[in-house]
Amino acid sequence: MSETSLLIDSQPSGLGRLRTWGGWLWRDKLALVSMIFLVVIALTALLAPLLIGDAATKLGLRQRNLAPFTAGSGWLYVLGADTLGRSMLARLLVGARNTLGIAAAAVFASMLVGGALGLIAGYSRRWFAQVILRVADVIMSFPSLLLALIVLYLLGPSITNLIIVLAVTRIPIYLRTTRAEVLELRERMFVDAARSMGAGHLRIVLRHIAPLTIPTLVTIAAIDFASVILAESALSFLGLGIQPPAFTWGAMVATGRGYLQTAWWVAFWPGLLIMMTTLALNIVASWARVASDPQQRWRLQSLKRAAR
Repeated sequence: MSETSLLIDSQPSGLGRLRTWGGWLWRDKLALVSMIFLVVIALTALLAPLLIGDAATKLGLRQRNLAPFTAGSGWLYVLGADTLGRSMLARLLVGARNTLGIAAAAVFASMLVGGALGLIAGYSRRWFAQVILRVADVIMSFPSLLLALIVLYLLGPSITNLIIVLAVTRIPIYLRTTRAEVLELRERMFVDAARSMGAGHLRIVLRHIAPLTIPTLVTIAAIDFASVILAESALSFLGLGIQPPAFTWGAMVATGRGYLQTAWWVAFWPGLLIMMTTLALNIVASWARVASDPQQRWRLQSLKRAAR
């Protein structure tokens, strides 16, 4: 039996594993609250069109710069209105869908491409492995925000270009992480055993090595998700992100920066959601990193004993 099989068989499967992780999450109240917040944000972003219809783009000149919690304004205007009388609550929900959608697409693309290139660079000993590393070095030699600004300025701002730029700037992170793990995994006995039994290189990489790198990549993706949200918000704030009539939280902050003294809520609410979402993502990612590492899992066990 290969070492991979032993690692898989030693772990609880299916419902048992879900219960174990659920118990760890329940004991860490801060991670639990963060997870609930992220689930609520994701659900509201998905259901926003059904909840509010076209309220995010509907003009209401009588509600221009309406202050939050104004009596008799209705639930749509509980968080106030912007300079064109549009509901801040509705725009926050639609902005969440755009912001999280762009970040999710960029993170998934960079994880997929970077992980695949990392597997090749880590397992292969041929010349193209070094070429992959040098390309990653070139990308990392530029500040990610500066590189994104240059590319978007040349290609023009659009959702597609924004996702591509954000993904390309994050690829080296996944590439180097995957390569470092593969360099260690390819020397293990289960790889030698699979090779001696006639398994090809592609089967060894996809069947025996790649599954062991996925948990690490998922943890990094959770951490990187927050960074991508901040990068997208910065680009939208500078006017090189998503273009009107579409908008994200970063674009909403940019719109409200000129009204901080007269209508502070226009920039405050999206800025607050950016901060809370990135904070919750970092907390959940930190918890997931501890839960997935057997050498650090004792911290969650100590929370159990403290709760008793």
